Amino acid sequence: MSLSATLRTASSGLQAAQASLRTVSDNISNVNTPGYVRKAVDQESLVVNGAGMGVKIGGIRRVTDQYLQLASLTAASDAKRWDAVAEYLDNAQSLFGNPGNDGFFFNRLDKIFAGFSTVADDPSSTLLRGQALSNVQDFLTEADRINSQLVSLGDTVETRITAGIDRANHLLEQISVLNADIKRASLVGADASGSENIQSQLLDELSGLMNVRIAGRDGGGVDVRSAEGVLLAGDQPAKLNYVSTDSTPGYITALPANSTLEQPIELTSGELKGLTELRDVELPKIYEQLGEFVSKAVDQLNAAHNDAAAYPPPATMAGRNTGLDLTTAVTGFTGTSTIAIVNAAGVMQRSITVNFTAGTMSVNGGAATAFTPATFLADLNTALTGFGNATFSGGALTLNATGGNGLAIDEGTSNKAGRAFSHFFGLNDLIKTTGQANYATGLTAASPHGFTPGDQISLRLSHPDGRPIRDVNVTVPAAANMSDLLNSLNNNATGVGLYGAFSLDSNGVLTFAGSAPLNAKLSVATDNTERGAGGPSISQFFGLGVQARASRASQFALNPALQSDPTKLAAGKLDTAAAVGQVAVRPGDGQGALAIAGAGETSTLFQAAGSLGQVTMSLSRYASEFGGTVGRVAAAAETRKESAEGVAREATNRRQAVEGVNLDEELVNLTTYQQAFNASARMIQAASDLFEVLVNMV
Repeated sequence: MSLSATLRTASSGLQAAQASLRTVSDNISNVNTPGYVRKAVDQESLVVNGAGMGVKIGGIRRVTDQYLQLASLTAASDAKRWDAVAEYLDNAQSLFGNPGNDGFFFNRLDKIFAGFSTVADDPSSTLLRGQALSNVQDFLTEADRINSQLVSLGDTVETRITAGIDRANHLLEQISVLNADIKRASLVGADASGSENIQSQLLDELSGLMNVRIAGRDGGGVDVRSAEGVLLAGDQPAKLNYVSTDSTPGYITALPANSTLEQPIELTSGELKGLTELRDVELPKIYEQLGEFVSKAVDQLNAAHNDAAAYPPPATMAGRNTGLDLTTAVTGFTGTSTIAIVNAAGVMQRSITVNFTAGTMSVNGGAATAFTPATFLADLNTALTGFGNATFSGGALTLNATGGNGLAIDEGTSNKAGRAFSHFFGLNDLIKTTGQANYATGLTAASPHGFTPGDQISLRLSHPDGRPIRDVNVTVPAAANMSDLLNSLNNNATGVGLYGAFSLDSNGVLTFAGSAPLNAKLSVATDNTERGAGGPSISQFFGLGVQARASRASQFALNPALQSDPTKLAAGKLDTAAAVGQVAVRPGDGQGALAIAGAGETSTLFQAAGSLGQVTMSLSRYASEFGGTVGRVAAAAETRKESAEGVAREATNRRQAVEGVNLDEELVNLTTYQQAFNASARMIQAASDLFEVLVNMV
């Protein structure tokens, strides 16, 4: 080997050792820098004409493991999802209070029953009546507070989703910019590890927000894609957009660079997945079940109060808006009910027995006369002649007693959709409602639907994760029956028939069930329908969609007449055996209050809501199930969070073991490269000495 070749070999070794020493120095100085990935110098043999001529630097690379990186990103994404879910479900659970405290929401129901039990022991005590009514008001106020805060929690989640989308867009933009920087550095052989480290940190943050697929690019940098393969970052970033309305599920779309077509993308993990799941699934489950629980609690209290009698008896009983016309409302009743006119002392003045099964009315036990649902009001007014009257307006039935008399009702065996006569019309409700809270309409397929023909309801069919399938606009048919409305809703071309079906159960509850394989979810985009002039829409009447159910627990208030005067509380019972001239309502009677106190143990049908399917059980049992469900869901989310975080920590630790700086290893490398540097320097010195000897010889 010539001396020139020797010098070139030694010089290349010296340069390689210097580059390696700089790399080791960078590693050591950044040992505690977050996101720093250790570097290594790739060295290659330099061969010229088949002869070794030293060493050359192939490049400076970051020491990474693609598998561990992807595993770490996936685990972190899952951990962020459950962290978000656990955080807000814990907040939701806390709204109900501590089960060990008196302020626990479900304990307030027990206080109601205990309060009315006390009233039954001393019905004449205005103080006890006032306390019992105060317990009812406290329960309703607390239900309203919890429901309102659950809805507000959903609003907070939506705000956070919007902020997360903005942040994701910023990250995608920065990742695309760094792709260009890394490519330029790679083309000129410069060290691109700094930009790659920054990009890696951005990818870590992005994967915490949403699950993404990452692949290396030729020339350096990465391509970022959604789960379906939509390019989110490469040469140019895509634009993410969050699409939502108050009544429909939210979803995320991506507008790729140089495209005009927005594409919905699927999220399977990440903070955004957890937040959208909270907004559209978990929180609605809780306030839907809260609405079902509160509405059935109100229903049972009202059922008992409607079957009770007040002393002195009220001159007027004004019912609630049923959303029905009177003929439809009366149709379908069975059993008997008694309407009594009594004087201020509770003495029977007139008794009207209505036999819905036979379709007859009997006055004071006399001969029965026939009626039909169409003639019910006129026939009832005939029976009340001289003692009172009945009116029907705006979906509400009102009874009036005249001549200083009052009204009392015995529900008897009357029944329609699980409610007795007075209860169905809300004539003597303890608790009033401002909207449709009970979706057992009592309608059958043969009933007139009552909605204005030509009006439209727009329904959105979505995947379980919220991504839209299609919107359908259903027009109310001119044909009059519920069967015709069901056919329009389930039409394959203009309805939901390709994705599921609506059905009407025996109590008139309208529900939608998605069909396989899509198992579509239904929401109401817009609803311009009306049942009669100014009546409820289809979604309001049947409780379709999140808007109708979100406010259900906030629609109740104690009857203002009772709130202002507790003596009007119906604490007694009508004696149906009393003849005209005999006492039928007594001042010291506590049977009605006792029935209200026992309402919690009455079996009732609860519609499917939240995590519970359709069940028949007592109100007290359902309260226990509901309270336990809220706690279990929050605890399960916390467990999933802890498990996901454990996996994420292990994945991160293994990744750090490869990518992180090990001082012992770097010190060994430092010593090795220092010795290599010294060896190359001595070789250069030896070559220099030989040159000098040769020159002197010449």
